[in-house]
Amino acid sequence: MDPFLTLLHSFSSSLSESELSDLKFLCQDKIGKRKLESVRSGRELFSLLLEQRAIAGDSVGFLQTMLRAIKREDLMVRLEQFVEGGELNATDQPDVNEKRLQKAAIEVICENVGRDWKMLMRSLGFPEVKMDRIVAAYPFNLHEQLIQSLREWQKWKGKDAKVADLIKALRGCSMNLVADRVEQKLLQMNTETK
Repeated sequence: MDPFLTLLHSFSSSLSESELSDLKFLCQDKIGKRKLESVRSGRELFSLLLEQRAIAGDSVGFLQTMLRAIKREDLMVRLEQFVEGGELNATDQPDVNEKRLQKAAIEVICENVGRDWKMLMRSLGFPEVKMDRIVAAYPFNLHEQLIQSLREWQKWKGKDAKVADLIKALRGCSMNLVADRVEQKLLQMNTETK
């Protein structure tokens, strides 16, 4: 069974009628009025959103926005836990050391890359469509757009996601200072573990 569908099913059963009504209101630009009027449960609403490709296991930005709007922090936490590690196969993940290095590199990148984040993501070969979805989900939060893009890149590449690719992409975008800072951080981490 698809773990994302299981998660949506559990979300559905914990929604009150007023929360469902609020969610339906938030979906007006994604789902037609007639279809929305016929929705009687969270499960039906999530099914329509899946059909419209507004949400998916690898694209949860709109779902996060909706949960934030209805102030369901508990569901937000469960969704974030799912995104962090629930849906990736263990065989498709980088090894533990590479994940640790990527996490450190991403922290440095997020602290030092600003408006040019899209240039970096293009250099990594990240699809424009995915960037547009992330921008739509976090319209006024540049930092979150970058973090979510890098997380999506990690999921997209799976075990082929390498810190070396991040550094190469930074240098390719003439973000040499950031690349140097990432390398310094990694060097510092390697010295601490020895």
